[in-house]
Amino acid sequence: MTLNIPLGPVMADVAGLELATDDVQRLQHPLMGGVILFARNFASPAQLQKLTAEIHALRAPKLLIAVDHEGGRVQRFREGFTIIPPMRALGLRWDASPQQSLELAESVGYVMATELVAHGVDFSFAPVLDVDWGESGVIGDRAFHRDPLVISALARALIAGMASGGMGAVGKHFPGHGFVRADSHHEIPTDDRSFEDIDKADLMPFRAVAKHGMSAVMPAHVIYSQVDSKPAGFSTKWLKDILREQLGFDGVIFSDDLSMEGASTAGNVTQRAHAALNAGCDMVLLCNDPVRTDELLRGLSADGVTPGADLTRRLQRMHGLPGSGTEARYHLARAAVQALGGSIAN
Repeated sequence: MTLNIPLGPVMADVAGLELATDDVQRLQHPLMGGVILFARNFASPAQLQKLTAEIHALRAPKLLIAVDHEGGRVQRFREGFTIIPPMRALGLRWDASPQQSLELAESVGYVMATELVAHGVDFSFAPVLDVDWGESGVIGDRAFHRDPLVISALARALIAGMASGGMGAVGKHFPGHGFVRADSHHEIPTDDRSFEDIDKADLMPFRAVAKHGMSAVMPAHVIYSQVDSKPAGFSTKWLKDILREQLGFDGVIFSDDLSMEGASTAGNVTQRAHAALNAGCDMVLLCNDPVRTDELLRGLSADGVTPGADLTRRLQRMHGLPGSGTEARYHLARAAVQALGGSIAN
């Protein structure tokens, strides 16, 4: 039975290839708003379509379905999907031919969005807007380039391609994860640069797309010590003062995964969620921990958290829609993406 419930501020995962009873009960909780899928949730394109249809049938408005499908080593669905090269491939092509690189970036975004939306996935957490400083192993070739101007140009092209494929873009990891070596999945990274240094480099790509096509942002679990003692995802200064006010961004702010070590500074899982929501996040992610997800839902419910009007308005923009392109365009774009991947492999 489809339940009429506003979308809530929590996104979590499901266990396997189809919905279990526990998954259904969890996803029907009033504070749930979305589902993030992983490789364990994928066996084939047909199975994926069935799973996403099951999830979307649970509620109205439909729960959002997301995935990390940015390309390279971060692409959850492979069999039956175009293999997307890492974004560094586009940066390398830029160094040889900027115009060709921009055309390829748009093709990458279009193919990514077209394929995911056709299989019931609303959006991918992409693109990575981090500057490739050569320091971060967790970012590395996920970044477009070392030059923020190049990142800005390629991101705008890729986001335009995603939009024509029916999908909103999620820029990450605000205000930039590329300068620190520590991996926020396992450590609490600290970036000691001044705001001025961050502003003239790492913030540039986010500024370039904040009012020009970017539907959502994911902040980093990184402490920028000269700006705030809290990680960016828990910082009012970063999310409200800088992202909302200075950059004029009015899309969705998703927290990064609250189970990551970089989020541990905020306390237990419910305290982490409150810290993120109070700082300005619209939706919090908690992945790979159903026990703590249930704890989080109980804790937020007990504290009286309810979906607000701004959340409903912003989340409506994240539902995938049929793209505006043709079948011929898709096949041309797919061939270009495959050729780009082949050039990197060779």
